[in-house]
Amino acid sequence: MTETLTRRDLLERAALGGVALSLPGFLAACGGGGKSSSGGKKELADKLRFSNWQLYIDRDPKTKKIPSLEEFRQKTGVKVAYFEDITDNAILFGKIQRPLSQGEGVGRDIIVMTDNTRFPGLLISKGWVEKLDKDAIPNIKNLQPALAHPSFDPNREYSLPWQSYLTGIASNTQLTGGKPVTSVDVLLEDPKYKGKVTLLTEMADTISLVMQANGDDPTKVDDASFEKAIKRIQKAVDSGQIRGFTGNEYTAPLAKGDLACCFSWSGDVVQLVPSNKNLTWNLPDSGGDIATDNMLIPTGGDVFTVSTLMNFVYDPKIAAQISVGCSYISPVKGVKEEAAKIDPKSLENPLIFPDEETLSNVVIFDAEAARNQDYIGKWQALLGA
Repeated sequence: MTETLTRRDLLERAALGGVALSLPGFLAACGGGGKSSSGGKKELADKLRFSNWQLYIDRDPKTKKIPSLEEFRQKTGVKVAYFEDITDNAILFGKIQRPLSQGEGVGRDIIVMTDNTRFPGLLISKGWVEKLDKDAIPNIKNLQPALAHPSFDPNREYSLPWQSYLTGIASNTQLTGGKPVTSVDVLLEDPKYKGKVTLLTEMADTISLVMQANGDDPTKVDDASFEKAIKRIQKAVDSGQIRGFTGNEYTAPLAKGDLACCFSWSGDVVQLVPSNKNLTWNLPDSGGDIATDNMLIPTGGDVFTVSTLMNFVYDPKIAAQISVGCSYISPVKGVKEEAAKIDPKSLENPLIFPDEETLSNVVIFDAEAARNQDYIGKWQALLGA
């Protein structure tokens, strides 16, 4: 998050608990949307366009359909065109920056961006996102208090959390001697894994894990600790240890055995385990991090229809269905009780309901560092190396 949560906040949260498109493809559906998002009679659109990250919603493994969105269609008549075309916050921003700066839509009604980056706040400050219709979201009362007042949107006028996630290490144990890699030191420096390692393109997630391995504190970044982390990563790049940097498109090469281990987001790998028992996900021994992805309505998005969908997914029953389905942490109060009805075993899953031990080993990246232009420049230079 871009505000510092107390340990009590985190514990409260725990207790309550595709291929990326090119810019032309992303903008192809511009225009059309719903009716009367401000003033006059409010009407639901026939169709809603929703861009999200891969493996980030409930999906029936047999039919490949998304039960929650199908229930929304049955209840409201609105069909949701759901695109898993976000892999990186900066890449997404690069796609939508030009049309939004010209007051144009981007062919989507909802996009999802991460709060430990500068981008949600940047979109809001530039006026490139629409205000929520809170009259259509009575279930906003179910938002976890710990997530109610982020610094980039203090009163939640423009955004609502989608899910929270942990960052750690994914391993293909077929390539790691039958045991998962839980050491950042091993991942960055063990020659056995040379060329079979990837890190994440998201600065906060990768730098956070490396800083902790260095014995530094990612919640209080200074020039020295940032430079130390950057130099260590650069050394691993130069040596060929690191193959590259990815969004969550690491899942396919990891599953195929092209990667031995990688920095990874918590829920992704869990969804792949039923079809590949060699895959596993762990927090690093030195610690992981936690962040939240947020729904936003870009310019031209249908405010009333999106707000209606937000209200739907903030029903604890639906929120539990989504959270259990994708193994991420729900931002909605009452989810734990509903999850118990859907799948009692899910209550034991620390990726959905982090226990005290898990939460004691994760941090929230320094908000000021995430917005520091010097750090961002150095990070982008590293990615381009």
